[in-house]
Amino acid sequence: MPFKKLMIRMNQQTVFFQGEQGSFSEQAARKYFGRYVHALPKPVFAEVFRSVEQSRGAFGIVPIENSVFGSIHQNYDLLLKHNLVIVGETQLRIELNLAALPGTKLKDVKQIYSQPQALGQCETFLGSLKNVKVIAFHDTAAAARMIREENRKDSAAIASGAAVRQHGLRILQRNVESDHENFTRFLVLSKKQIRIKGRAKTSLTFAVKDTPGALFKALAVFTLRDINLLKIESRPFIGRPWQYLFYVDIDGALHDEKIQRALRHLQEVCSFVRVFGSYAGVVRKTS
Repeated sequence: MPFKKLMIRMNQQTVFFQGEQGSFSEQAARKYFGRYVHALPKPVFAEVFRSVEQSRGAFGIVPIENSVFGSIHQNYDLLLKHNLVIVGETQLRIELNLAALPGTKLKDVKQIYSQPQALGQCETFLGSLKNVKVIAFHDTAAAARMIREENRKDSAAIASGAAVRQHGLRILQRNVESDHENFTRFLVLSKKQIRIKGRAKTSLTFAVKDTPGALFKALAVFTLRDINLLKIESRPFIGRPWQYLFYVDIDGALHDEKIQRALRHLQEVCSFVRVFGSYAGVVRKTS
């Protein structure tokens, strides 16, 4: 084996993702870590988290929100359940294609398969079709694979270009997503925090006390120190009926003194606080 290829293989970073080869999660892993990353698929998100916890030096990558479809709530809950930290993020433009076996024409298609969120992102296109049954499948790339393996000449899949190529399908129509400014944000997970140089964001969650003005007091710890709140999301506190967790992203790193002071203050006014980590944030476009 040539020395250069041997060195590339020795330096490959292992990253777990949910889905199959050609999925958007695999593309996000290669965008963040580079094309030579050792990307290992897992069937469900929970196994991605468990695999990272049980490995030595491996990472995980999971979607956390889509600009059209909203948050992936399951992964918010898994963040709380597992002892992992967020060490990075990346955004991926979601381009969805209708694809079928070579020789199949659009007029031949009677069933369209894809992952539920992908189907939801293509409502306008799907609504324009007549006499076509839309069927939810567990994964976009798996839908493409199923059509190839079962030789479904009357069916099509909605999937990424990478999945279409992976399984030898032909694109019937490109970019069938309703909103062409369609992005998914992915989080990179690890067992260990990585120190960040330069600008960063920090993700955390907290639960407030059952007292008047409790949420106002919690958010004020950031306002008083001119800390920008980048995102806030509420989720049920599993195991505590009718209590809620607030997941927030703030502008700043854990080693910043004002962030440390804010977090100490937050511990005083809240019943529960957990920090998920600091990481270099993706710069979002502004109009």
